[in-house]
Amino acid sequence: MNETAWLRPAWTPLTIALMVIGFIVYWPVGLVMLAYIIWGDRINVPRSGGMRQRAEKAFGQCRRSARRAESTMSSSGNAAFDEWRRNEMDRIEAERRKLDEMRADFDNYMRELKKARDREEFERFMREHGTKMDRNREEPSPSI
Repeated sequence: MNETAWLRPAWTPLTIALMVIGFIVYWPVGLVMLAYIIWGDRINVPRSGGMRQRAEKAFGQCRRSARRAESTMSSSGNAAFDEWRRNEMDRIEAERRKLDEMRADFDNYMRELKKARDREEFERFMREHGTKMDRNREEPSPSI
């Protein structure tokens, strides 16, 4: 899925309006907007994947750091509290795994649904246009 920039560095009505509003509200904001319009195309922002992939990557990093923190977590000195904390962390981890499985199942369901919809649209197209193609093929060519 392609991501399109709704605010691109060009002289569009949106960027001009934002620049004017920026100058009215607080002049440095207008100046930044003017600089963005003029030199914004030189800003090289890497676009590695869609929004979903970036979010999943960020959450994956959070999970890894949480696991690291859990493994390096020192004892509080209270055995009952440490046991409770360990049980709660295990419960939360199980919930996270369950939610990840549900998300994967839903993604698979949506993929299958889209495939079925595409198949149905293609078959409808072939019914409507395939008969026209068959009629054109069946007509005898005029002989001279």
